[in-house]
Amino acid sequence: MEMESHNMTGGDDHMPMNTNMSMSTSMHDSGGMSLMHMTFYWGKNSAILFTGWPGTSTGMYVLALVLVFLLAVLVEWLGHCRVAANGLVRTAVHTVRVALAYVVMLALMSFNVGVFIVAVVGHCAGFLIFGSSLFWPAPQPVSADDGTKAPLPPMAC
Repeated sequence: MEMESHNMTGGDDHMPMNTNMSMSTSMHDSGGMSLMHMTFYWGKNSAILFTGWPGTSTGMYVLALVLVFLLAVLVEWLGHCRVAANGLVRTAVHTVRVALAYVVMLALMSFNVGVFIVAVVGHCAGFLIFGSSLFWPAPQPVSADDGTKAPLPPMAC
């Protein structure tokens, strides 16, 4: 008795299924090949936020790291700045802060260890400068009598 074997794509035994798949997946991308990592890796050859950027250029990789660092610091600044304005302006600042936080998160999804490190250091530096009261006195609680505004509430994860 002979049994017919099929792989997962519905083919026959002439097209064997790859049972030794790695966590990195090659994907066809407009005529070229790109590597999408699914685990943390070291290296400057990556795609951060946009296809082909920073590519293989060391200078562009350093620029990408600086950009992620500055975005993380900016997210912390927006989270700890005092916005003495009406609800619409405070809502706009909150919206920008959340959008920038998502951009940092998307950069982290490149799984590049360098990007991870600069994002964490950027958030740490931003909190140290703007949130730890090391450089400025701690903000006082909101008081309806004096009309001061508290910093934006922290983001909930």
